[in-house]
Amino acid sequence: MNKPATESAPRVICQIDGHIARVFLNRPDKMNGLDLAMFDELVACAKGLARNRQVRVVILAAHGDSFCAGLDFKAVSQNRMMIPRLLLKWPWSKTNLAQRIAMVWRDLPVPVISVLHGCCFGGGLQIALATDFRFAHPNTRLSIMEMKWGLIPDMSILTSLTNLTRQDIAKELTMTGREFCAEEALEYGLLTGVQDDPMASAEQLAQQIAGQSPDAVCATKKLFNKGWKKGERSALAWERWIQYGLLGRKNQQIAMRNGMAKSEDQKRPFRPRG
Repeated sequence: MNKPATESAPRVICQIDGHIARVFLNRPDKMNGLDLAMFDELVACAKGLARNRQVRVVILAAHGDSFCAGLDFKAVSQNRMMIPRLLLKWPWSKTNLAQRIAMVWRDLPVPVISVLHGCCFGGGLQIALATDFRFAHPNTRLSIMEMKWGLIPDMSILTSLTNLTRQDIAKELTMTGREFCAEEALEYGLLTGVQDDPMASAEQLAQQIAGQSPDAVCATKKLFNKGWKKGERSALAWERWIQYGLLGRKNQQIAMRNGMAKSEDQKRPFRPRG
């Protein structure tokens, strides 16, 4: 994953091959620390992918020795406008920029698979937690590090961590700010898997998902994002509403035909997601 970059290089690199987009954080000399340009480019990248109806799965990874070491405090000290840009929210917006850098991956209609290695601290961890699946190398070190700076995690962690683990674990990790290993993260429910080659696992899952009806995959992500841990009445309503939107559509008809096909050459390709 090592690839040289300079401060003038793009902070984010996006490569689209077929129906799979591969997004790389590209500030390896700074452990992919989050400066203002990284915030802006990650959000812009996600917005572009949301508009691309050919994309069915996103893999989010990083060049260099670490996924992301969190907020670049040196960049903050050199740019007085960075904190106001991150924290101020327009009245009509759901998020401020600090929250948006993670929420854009949760809100993306297609599933996002993150690949973690090296350090995954602070804001970097909150970005990863906002993705749908997280594969990590055994040597990955993780931390909800904001306590070290006398702060709370404020990049949408209440929309992710609370759905992945117990409250006491979430409080302990946040109140201590301690580092923990990939195996611990897997035990806590924060990771999908721990492998020596996490990118290979991400690629395999991405290929499997990309072969399904893109409309049904997007609907599944919406179903769980909207209905997870809701009361019975609300959860059942979301099931009905989302299912009604799939029935009879072209991709659903293609999925039915493909499911009954007796050979691969009888299967038809899906249309772009709706």
